[in-house]
Amino acid sequence: MSSENPKRALFTQFAMVAKAVAHPHRLELLEQLAQGERNVEILAERVRISSANASQHLQHMRNAGLIAARREGKFVFYRLADDNVLELLASLRRIAERNLAEVERVVRGYFDRRDGMEPVSRLELMERVKAGIVTVLDVRPEDEFALGHVAGALNIPFGQLEKRLAEIAPDQEVVAYCRGPYCVLSYEAVALLRARGFNAHRLEDGLPEWRAAGLPVEA
Repeated sequence: MSSENPKRALFTQFAMVAKAVAHPHRLELLEQLAQGERNVEILAERVRISSANASQHLQHMRNAGLIAARREGKFVFYRLADDNVLELLASLRRIAERNLAEVERVVRGYFDRRDGMEPVSRLELMERVKAGIVTVLDVRPEDEFALGHVAGALNIPFGQLEKRLAEIAPDQEVVAYCRGPYCVLSYEAVALLRARGFNAHRLEDGLPEWRAAGLPVEA
């Protein structure tokens, strides 16, 4: 039996998990993986880093138990280990929001300025969907939408939104969502829609949190 202090041994492992997320690129990779399973090449393209760099980050997170992988032919596909990873990311976000002045500055300067109205909660959106009084708008890229989306959502990637406004019912409230609470696409989409006369709001978070809450998802 090891003479090492068991609590120290546990804390060493906990620290390995913390270290595994201690890089902005790794947090971005986790945000991408929260949308669904991805291979290295797609992840690297979305985060705008080299495939080699992405592979190193992914290996660190895999060693820490944050992500899992499977091989299909010459490709390796990665996914989040489980929904506890989402809870970890949410905890990091809440602590930073409450205690870091720079986070508060960015939130107030960018996000609050673009979203003067309160976001719609998941429960509120479900009630409005059941009543048939809302258009749910997914502004993520088409491939992310295909991996999974809020049941009944309309997919118009943000880059196409201006040209496809005619596809959105003008007499219904629009609730837009994206990858998560601070995905800028949903904020920008709501700002654009409001400027064009739509009654638009954003969902309080994104598809990963919706899925983790056990709410209806289509793929």
